[in-house]
Amino acid sequence: MSAQTSRYDSDALPTETVDAVVIGGGAAGLNGALMLARSRRSVVVIDSGTPRNAPAAAMHGFIVLDGTPPPEILKRGRQQVREYGGRIVYGEVASTEPAEPVEGDLRFTVTLADSRTLTARRILVATGLRDVLPDVPGLAEHWGHSVVHCPYCHGWEVRDEPTGILATGPASVHHAWLFRQLTDDLMYFTRGTELDADTRARFAARTIRIIETDVKEVVDDSGTLAGVRLTDGTVVERRVLAVATQMQARTEGLEGLKLPMEDLPDNIGRRFVSSTAGATGIPGVWVAGNATDLTAQVGASAAAGALAGAHINALLATADTDAALAIAQKTTD
Repeated sequence: MSAQTSRYDSDALPTETVDAVVIGGGAAGLNGALMLARSRRSVVVIDSGTPRNAPAAAMHGFIVLDGTPPPEILKRGRQQVREYGGRIVYGEVASTEPAEPVEGDLRFTVTLADSRTLTARRILVATGLRDVLPDVPGLAEHWGHSVVHCPYCHGWEVRDEPTGILATGPASVHHAWLFRQLTDDLMYFTRGTELDADTRARFAARTIRIIETDVKEVVDDSGTLAGVRLTDGTVVERRVLAVATQMQARTEGLEGLKLPMEDLPDNIGRRFVSSTAGATGIPGVWVAGNATDLTAQVGASAAAGALAGAHINALLATADTDAALAIAQKTTD
């Protein structure tokens, strides 16, 4: 057992079949678990402890909680889930597989990396996503601070700073419009991507300067982002770099579920396919949050988790009623 697990895992893994296992302990997963626990469902959240927003100092864009550090939000969420009888278990999911149904009801087996297992009637996938940054030396060291991706998450905090857009594809042009709202000093580093005449005219109208020489590396000054060095040796001073990352839903340990996935246009990323309330098309499995909605912020992810949790509870109620009816009919036969 890892040091992290031994320090935080106050809730033991249950030996009995639980109503639902939530894989992922971020906003979507915890809110889904909260809805289930408040409906008196037995629910276990498996949390790897590696949230996407870990580098961020604060979460923004969610009323009431705006400015709250992400660890504090997760701490409160775990506490609230536990207050209703839900369990939080830290660990990595190694595999998730369908198991033999019991009296017509679905079953799934979840195995953790330390070989512990548990059985659940339903699964909610809330694993989030992984941001893939461009391969620019020095960029990753400033991720979540001076290297940002979301104008709504970080824009106010970097307003009026000399900012550069590191282009990664067509989505970066839209990025430029959004960050131009936040600063008058904006440069667009094309990094080999194409700009048509109309876009160039629009950039000129908004005084967005275009730099077509490729970026060699990020320049650091005692831990502070100072700018970028171009391939011709020129150093362009910038305090902030905005990057439209490629977003990849986290799939580790979920291969056995055979969940449908899709690639989004313009190399934006890859997500789990879902429909109403997060249903996946695989009976008994739902998905919520950034694993299926790559652009969802904390509030939207939490709302999606709540909707999925309510839907899971509703279908479990139907399954419970079907089982009770079957027993009643056997008794009267």
